[in-house]
Amino acid sequence: MSASAAGRSAAPIPEPRAWRALAALCVGLFITLLDQSLVAVSLPRIREDLDASINQVVWVSAAYLLTFAVPLLVTGRLGDRFGQRNVYLVGMAIFTAAAFACSMAPTIEWLIALRAVQGLGGSLINPQPLSIIHRIFAHDRRGAATGVWSAVASSAGLFGPVLGGVLVGTGGWRWVFFVYIPLGLISLVMVARYVPKLPTGARRIDVLSAVVSLVAVTGVIFSLQQGPDVGWTVWVWVVLGIGIVAFGVFVRLQRTAVARGTEALAPLGLFTRRNFTLGVTAVATLGFTVYSVNLPIMLYLQVGQGLSAQVAGLMLVPMGVISVIMAPLIGRVTDRVAPGRISRIGFSAMIAAMLSFGVAMHLEATVGWLLIPIVLLGFANSLCWAPNSTIALRDLPGDLVGAGSGVYNTARQVGAVLGAAALGAVMQMGEGTLGFGAAMGNAVLLPVVFLLVGLVAVSRFRESSTVIGATGA
Repeated sequence: MSASAAGRSAAPIPEPRAWRALAALCVGLFITLLDQSLVAVSLPRIREDLDASINQVVWVSAAYLLTFAVPLLVTGRLGDRFGQRNVYLVGMAIFTAAAFACSMAPTIEWLIALRAVQGLGGSLINPQPLSIIHRIFAHDRRGAATGVWSAVASSAGLFGPVLGGVLVGTGGWRWVFFVYIPLGLISLVMVARYVPKLPTGARRIDVLSAVVSLVAVTGVIFSLQQGPDVGWTVWVWVVLGIGIVAFGVFVRLQRTAVARGTEALAPLGLFTRRNFTLGVTAVATLGFTVYSVNLPIMLYLQVGQGLSAQVAGLMLVPMGVISVIMAPLIGRVTDRVAPGRISRIGFSAMIAAMLSFGVAMHLEATVGWLLIPIVLLGFANSLCWAPNSTIALRDLPGDLVGAGSGVYNTARQVGAVLGAAALGAVMQMGEGTLGFGAAMGNAVLLPVVFLLVGLVAVSRFRESSTVIGATGA
């Protein structure tokens, strides 16, 4: 039997059913990733209709982001303990019910509270699909499946602002939340029908580690999220310090889990696996870059070049279209070439795109010149995301894949928050001392430093799941 045939025979369910399961999971991915761009469009109308302050409107998005990102380490492990399919269904039920409640919210305070509940539902959903993909597809088909997954993620970012503008313009901001209801119900039915029940791994959840991880991630994300807005006052640094100390305690708890008679929430054995450790490092640099650069790009197009918001949004469409088309193709190729080859090209292309943006903005280049880095960034996205997640997770044993997915997604989200805070600080400092184009240019050049770290990481991917040292906790 050939290696390819052997890999396919290892699939726990027939491949046609696996693809139907992936389609069901992609519905949930689409609506949870659609949320930030969709809701952002509605914030001005929410402020007007509910007579909210700017700070309250900011918290409509911030509350969701906080409760989405903070529990990811725990929710990934919950999938291992209770089954990824079950946790996904609970999360989608919470997300959909909270969306319905948000559409009926009578006050801004109620809306913020319900958005926090909706974020918790999204956090329960988010780690499960990658875990399921790496358990229902044969080893040599996971790249293709992850490529489709990445294409759907790219399309969410592309259609969010467009769909949000239509919904807010025709029906009002409440329709932004109401549209989640039919999509959520479709996802619930499809996942219940097509996604199989998979064997569970973790026997128990370490409650102490769970609590400490929540404190650690909350401290880091909350301080990075709010620091730029409040001028990095003393209390923000205290919160950040508490988060860092809690992280140290969390690592210690993972190391002593067996001695304490429990199972680690994020087994340190994950980090003895070379490709996983390198992939987590790389995805943090991707999160830092991709989730933060749209703001200086959009500001440059609208303020620096005088484009309307609608035209500026259309300028970014080629980036999304290229990512959607290329990601599934790149995913298939990932299964056939040496690990890291595509990723090196992708990270190099993303570095080139950031450098091109920076130079163009410093020179205050016209809009046409911006299309070059925009198109390049679209190609880079398709070459980075799917190969990185495929290589990082595909060799993890079944009982660790949920924990690995939680760690992987947490690294991405922390990178994203750090990137937003860092680029915001660079823009604010530059705007007071430099020209507007130079200030935005400096902001998009900052991620280059982090992407170089990511490039080094993916350049060290290996063919097999190399284990470094001991197996850990």
